[in-house]
Amino acid sequence: MSSSSMETMIRDMTEGPVVPQLLRFAFPLFVSNALQAFYNLIDMVIVGNYIGKAGMSAVSIGGDILHLLTFVAMGFSSAGQVIIARAVGAGKRDEIRKTIGTMFTFLLGASLLISLICYILRFHILAWLNTPAAAEKFAMDYLVTCTCGLVFIYGYNIVSAILRGMGDSRRPFIFIAIASVLNTVLDILFVKYVGMKVFGAALATVIGQGTSFLFALIYLYRRKDSFGFDFRLSSFKIDGKAFARLLSLGIPMAIQSAAISFSKIVLMSWINIFDVTYSALSGIFNKVNTMCGVISQSFTAAGSTMAGQNLGGRKYDRVNRILFTIFVIGTGISVVFTMVMLLWPNAVYGIFTQEADVLALAGVLTLPIILNFYGASTRSVAFSLINGSGRSKLNLAVAIIDGVISRIGLAALLGFALKLDCFGFWMGDALAGFMPFIIGGTFYLSGRWKQEDTE
Repeated sequence: MSSSSMETMIRDMTEGPVVPQLLRFAFPLFVSNALQAFYNLIDMVIVGNYIGKAGMSAVSIGGDILHLLTFVAMGFSSAGQVIIARAVGAGKRDEIRKTIGTMFTFLLGASLLISLICYILRFHILAWLNTPAAAEKFAMDYLVTCTCGLVFIYGYNIVSAILRGMGDSRRPFIFIAIASVLNTVLDILFVKYVGMKVFGAALATVIGQGTSFLFALIYLYRRKDSFGFDFRLSSFKIDGKAFARLLSLGIPMAIQSAAISFSKIVLMSWINIFDVTYSALSGIFNKVNTMCGVISQSFTAAGSTMAGQNLGGRKYDRVNRILFTIFVIGTGISVVFTMVMLLWPNAVYGIFTQEADVLALAGVLTLPIILNFYGASTRSVAFSLINGSGRSKLNLAVAIIDGVISRIGLAALLGFALKLDCFGFWMGDALAGFMPFIIGGTFYLSGRWKQEDTE
């Protein structure tokens, strides 16, 4: 990007109309995140409609485990992206090369180690999660197959981080689009026509991920001269300084990525105590909330960038307008989603399954899901301010408080202490979603966000 283009972009973010700028930044992120969420959703939809609640339970359990296992990839690839972007800006080609080689070796090695550990502990993992007996075989098929393909998820995250760090956000979107289309087609083929059941859904997922990684890797290799990484074996050596930088930035990001996933695993193990029907409902709850979170994540990323630029220019009134705009848009979208859930709940739940006993109990999810809409919309306001002001320690603290302490604590209080059972677990999860807004609101009222970050 030329200096004049950079100056124009910064001027637009700090002087142009807030709403168009915010939407311009958020929309591409929303499309990319929505596609990734759809990719994770399709297994549940196909399995739910062609296999039933036992398959839904298996995909829910296996999917949540797999999501937790990616926390290392998510955290350290994001850190690598930041390091590469800084090195690109400084023109440090040698640092770029060492970071790429170190990230490849470390993360691919970590993926293989994690896969091996999970395979060895596969029976214990399903036992720890109180997997319903009716879903146990399906869950084992999904878990083993997807963990064997974990290396592809890590590989895709590595290549995407490199490309985004180099300023290319379009190609990673194309690669995940390829995976989504392939996964959908193979899901229907394997599950509906070949009769491979849950194993077929898992295999379709792995093939989609592998194909996406392969295309991304080929693209990166063909353009290796542009960033000085020659793909020779010696280039994959872990560099001490590059590894230290990756650890210092990646560990907090990995913890943030793992926090909410860990709490959902705990809640899932409690829900599984009841029966396979509630386990299937848990899958629906998580998938609907994931789709809602797509919007929150998009506005958080856009809002953080705009808030950060304006805080750097000490344009505090404009920061207020940005936060207010995110709040209004997020609340408006939540109201629309609320009306859909109240007017056509069976249509929403019917996307996932047609089993009468699951649909008969699905109404218990409606209030927690609606509360999660508003929790997600207010969360984007809080994180836009916290991230934009560069408070990484506060961000990490919020992630732990929201993701672990509040969710598990409130779920245990409502579910066990007040004997609300699964409804209490889901309500605890939903209410905890407002914690970032409470902490972020306190931070806003303190005025410390106007002070220069000294962390």
